[in-house]
Amino acid sequence: MSIEDRYQSNKEVTLIDIANELNVSKSTVSRALQNHHSIGAATKKAVLELAEKYNYQPNAIAASLFKKSTKTIGVIVPILSHYFFSTVIAGIEEVAYKAGYKVIICQSHELYEREVIVSKTLLSAKVDGLIVSVSKETVNMDHFQLFLNKNIPLVFFDRLPSGIQSNSVSVDDYEGAFKIVEHLIEQGCKKIAHFTGPLNITLTQNRLQGYKDALRKHNIPVNDELIYECGFERAQGITTTEKMLADQISIDAIFAVCDPVAIGVMLTLKQKGINIPHGIAVVGFNDDPTATVIDPPLTTVAQPAFEIGVAAGNIFLKQVSEPGGAYIKEVLKTNLAIRQSSILKNS
Repeated sequence: MSIEDRYQSNKEVTLIDIANELNVSKSTVSRALQNHHSIGAATKKAVLELAEKYNYQPNAIAASLFKKSTKTIGVIVPILSHYFFSTVIAGIEEVAYKAGYKVIICQSHELYEREVIVSKTLLSAKVDGLIVSVSKETVNMDHFQLFLNKNIPLVFFDRLPSGIQSNSVSVDDYEGAFKIVEHLIEQGCKKIAHFTGPLNITLTQNRLQGYKDALRKHNIPVNDELIYECGFERAQGITTTEKMLADQISIDAIFAVCDPVAIGVMLTLKQKGINIPHGIAVVGFNDDPTATVIDPPLTTVAQPAFEIGVAAGNIFLKQVSEPGGAYIKEVLKTNLAIRQSSILKNS
């Protein structure tokens, strides 16, 4: 079949088709497409004209096997629609683009099984590295260990798993939680509930510890009845608030593990006619854009999401340039964004 016949029948045109048409070798066509100095100008011109005419597309997989690099980075996030994760991805892409890498983005939808599937798909696609924030269900790390076993750079961010050693980027979750609970105490709050994330995640554990230590510093007993394991979604903030109110537990403030949960808390309290902050003060963690839109505006812990992405991308590049180097663990600082949802005293 001639190259024209293949093209007209919607079959993919290959290097061999171009080589046969020009009566040259496949390697000559390949070198011509790469503008190799050993190929004459006339041959290069003929090859490029045919490639353009018949819309020749290089076989990226074959090229990557030859070069031992696909120039791609796999990224797995729990939920792509969250402002925090989309902003981290923007930071990763900024670094990747400048270094000549492409980014393949997958989401686990907070499901362990889906996380396993997409991670193995990215492994099969020969990504040069993986940057990931684990799902709320993830406890077993075998699917990530596969990358380490093959010496493929692996960087965790935000939600850092336990039971596996690798590179990581996070914020000081403990310090952020400590500061925001101390802020509530300074406003006069003494019965502060905490809605945690899943307790298998390091982030949750660190924020919970910061909450407890802030109470202890100010001689307020830690009451386990005021600690509710929640999740990371607005809907979970709503259902957990409804449960707490049904339990008829007396509180004057709620520290939510993240802003989506805090927004769910606030919507529920308002629906029940409870004033924020004078009935119950509410604070979150993330500084999601919705924090400034809801009424009253939400006090929260601001995380440098874009910078987290940049740091993760730079760690990947360092691991590529220095294979076998020590794992890099970077911890970024947070800042309080104090707004009306927690202000009980005049400054």
